[in-house]
Amino acid sequence: MSRKLILPALVALVLALFAGNALALNPAVIYDMGGKFDKSFNQAAHMGAEQFSKESGVAYRDFEPTNESQYEQAMRRFASRGSDLIVVVGFSFASALEKIAPEFPDTKFVIIDMVVDQPNVQSVIFKEHEGSFLVGMIAAMKSKTGKVGFVGGMDVPLIRKFALGYKEGAQYVNKDIEVFQNMTGTTPAAWGDPIKAGELARSQFDRGADVIFTAAGGSGMGVLQAAADLKKYSIGVDSNQNYLFPGSVLTSMVKRVDLAVASAMENALNGTWKPGVRVLGLAEGGVDYALDKYNASLISDEMKARVEGAKADIIAGKLKVTDYFDIMDK
Repeated sequence: MSRKLILPALVALVLALFAGNALALNPAVIYDMGGKFDKSFNQAAHMGAEQFSKESGVAYRDFEPTNESQYEQAMRRFASRGSDLIVVVGFSFASALEKIAPEFPDTKFVIIDMVVDQPNVQSVIFKEHEGSFLVGMIAAMKSKTGKVGFVGGMDVPLIRKFALGYKEGAQYVNKDIEVFQNMTGTTPAAWGDPIKAGELARSQFDRGADVIFTAAGGSGMGVLQAAADLKKYSIGVDSNQNYLFPGSVLTSMVKRVDLAVASAMENALNGTWKPGVRVLGLAEGGVDYALDKYNASLISDEMKARVEGAKADIIAGKLKVTDYFDIMDK
């Protein structure tokens, strides 16, 4: 065979080998408490994995824990069975991941909502306070009583971060507005208790709130249901929940966990995945408020213009939203 024929053949062989290696990705996703169909945080991660699988043709495995003792077991099982990228969805995995990551140095790990400093871990955190500020503005502009509410899930600093951003956004519109705050619980069970969350929402409505923002995972469904039943307004979280109760869900503070999961898998597939901390805020498209056909009639042009102005100022650094974690560090 002549050199002119050998060279193209070698190039084709090398390209084929690289393509084969790229498609060898074997990813896995481990959800937090509440399950992958919680219509909120976990479901956003599930949607990201589904998007990646559909676009790439690469299958993934997943697992829904029913208690925290399964976190470590699930990570070790997936890693020992050949999963080379494991995404864990939620800050609760941090301590288990600190232990597991060094045991499997050739496995790539991604954790959402917490920083784990290991050479084979990518930590994805969001500027939830920025998105919460925007929906707080919307709540205050929509409120007729001058009273709005917040129902969180597990009482942890991350959820306090949502609450503070929301309060600041509401006060940016109306400095005298009253903001009620309650948490559903202090254990992981708080993410899956819609009855308790609904009771808290009804209590806030009884006290005069006419808009309530919920950041409570699957428990938030109780808040959305209570608002719809009482013909009040709710604000969804993480996934776009506007469609669940059209006319009652004022907007949703979308947190693009789907984007984080899909891009992590895509980068692992194409060889550009890197460990370290990745921060997603308004500027990166990581958080935002949702406007679609289900709530378009609820958000006036004036409201939208004011929120978009604040959004631009936050991105430009002209408007500073307090991060609850910064307060904790002082």
